[in-house]
Amino acid sequence: MDLCDINVIKSLLGPNGFHFSKSMGQNFLTAGWVPERIALEAGLDEGTGVLEIGPGVGCLTVQLAKRAGRVVAVELDKHLEPVLAETLAESPNAEVIFGDVLKLELPALCAEKLPGLRPVVCANLPYNITSPLLSAFLDAGCFEELTVMVQREVALRICADPGTSDYGAFTIYVQWHAQPEILFDVSPGCFLPQPKVTSSVLHLTVRKAPPCDVADEKLFFRIVRASFNQRRKTLQNGLAAGLPGFTKDQIGTAIAACGFDERVRGEDLSIEQFAQLTNKLVQFS
Repeated sequence: MDLCDINVIKSLLGPNGFHFSKSMGQNFLTAGWVPERIALEAGLDEGTGVLEIGPGVGCLTVQLAKRAGRVVAVELDKHLEPVLAETLAESPNAEVIFGDVLKLELPALCAEKLPGLRPVVCANLPYNITSPLLSAFLDAGCFEELTVMVQREVALRICADPGTSDYGAFTIYVQWHAQPEILFDVSPGCFLPQPKVTSSVLHLTVRKAPPCDVADEKLFFRIVRASFNQRRKTLQNGLAAGLPGFTKDQIGTAIAACGFDERVRGEDLSIEQFAQLTNKLVQFS
């Protein structure tokens, strides 16, 4: 059964009263090379346990199950239960959990469902909740790698360099936790229904330790968020407006102690420079 064939997809969905939900971000793959390549790029083997989000009709799930020791797919839409029961019948190492992944305790899920396996995430993520999902995976602290399809603009933001328009607080958050790499793009014509944007498959290698030392990680991320809240302001003015507990003079002193130009903006600083600034400001907290 070709689960990327449009006629097969329609024959599976029609009898079960399924309708595509824009609110769930449902776009099913219709190009067979895409799930095959995603599964291949994920570097799976029998020692790998995979968490998949939004399996749809199971085209990626089947490819993952061929390569991994175990696959646990979380699907929000209960209308897909009979469809997945049929399409995954010959994949005994694949299990589907129906529910909202953002409400699950991911470390407990990995411990229960993927014991003794190297836990990774591999999925075509619903685009309307991409950022919350990536945050949940990285905050969980139990996954070694993520291979996910996202909107290309999101992938570019995650991989952006300082001083570019795509660079922002989410860039720094992700790069603090992982090393990102864009693997390949997927055109709108590879989906049903077709989205209006190009997609990218992104690989994230989760760091075992942060990329640099910082005295106060919570303060670090407060500084990062405040620096990008008003991008047009200088770093000193942006932090003075968005970082309660510090005076403008204290912020200016810390910026000068780092050797930064007084006109510097937050978007110009690297992760290491934000850490340097945090370590200077922490003395005033």
